[in-house]
Amino acid sequence: MHQILRKKELNSSVTLMDIHAPAVARKAEPGQFIILRAQEDGERIPLTIADFDRDQGTVTIIFQIVGATTEILNHMTEGEHLADFVGPLGKATDTEGLGKVAVIGGGVGCAIAYPVTKKFHSSGAEVHAVIGFRNKDLVILEDEFEAGSSRLIRVSDDGSFGQKGLVTDALKELIESGQQYDEVVAIGPLIMMKFVCELTRKYGIKTMVSMNPVMVDGTGMCGCCRLTVGGQMKFACVDGPDFDGHAVDFDEAMARSAMYKPFEREAHEAVCNLFKMEMNSHA
Repeated sequence: MHQILRKKELNSSVTLMDIHAPAVARKAEPGQFIILRAQEDGERIPLTIADFDRDQGTVTIIFQIVGATTEILNHMTEGEHLADFVGPLGKATDTEGLGKVAVIGGGVGCAIAYPVTKKFHSSGAEVHAVIGFRNKDLVILEDEFEAGSSRLIRVSDDGSFGQKGLVTDALKELIESGQQYDEVVAIGPLIMMKFVCELTRKYGIKTMVSMNPVMVDGTGMCGCCRLTVGGQMKFACVDGPDFDGHAVDFDEAMARSAMYKPFEREAHEAVCNLFKMEMNSHA
């Protein structure tokens, strides 16, 4: 169960895997996530469903190697099995009834933005996708976005991929050129989503964001993924992960996220050192 059927390196720090999980694939929708354990004694981590194939019974996950579990997961190979793969969890992205949308993806957030883009496109909406990366070496899913959108704009911080600048620059150009959107969907780093929302607020364009804070149980019981939305406490795992971006307290979310960074780095380094020791012992 939960066998790794395919593993593909998308760039030096981002990996794609197809997992055999027919029960999850049967009900999965864009915007939802799963929680997995790579090993029996491992921690639980949430990962957004990047794609799924109901006929083949597979679910695609894409992860960035940042912590201990993602490092362990990246050392696993095709044919191996995950200890747990639970889902789909969270609410699916609402893609119905919209004629024209802009989907903004930043960095590894493009892995979450892609299935949403694909669903909008297949539902008949005109989709303008803007994908942004620091440089061309970090680009993921370019061909998939090209196929799943009506118009694709590429941007990078250094100009090595598409036009030089930020995703907000490209979105502002689109809006000021006369493009009128029923909705903007922004998915990426918290700071990126915050500035997209500040931009769209000026033009009165509804904007949805995908919030993926630290989660533990994925059922709302642990309270780790709490956010303030519209002055009220919400749990990303059961109330989201999609929220009205104009109502999210991004400053609070960024402060909470920063609290975990040192622990994440420490755990990642410990696992890396363990793998190095094992490699040296076999040398």
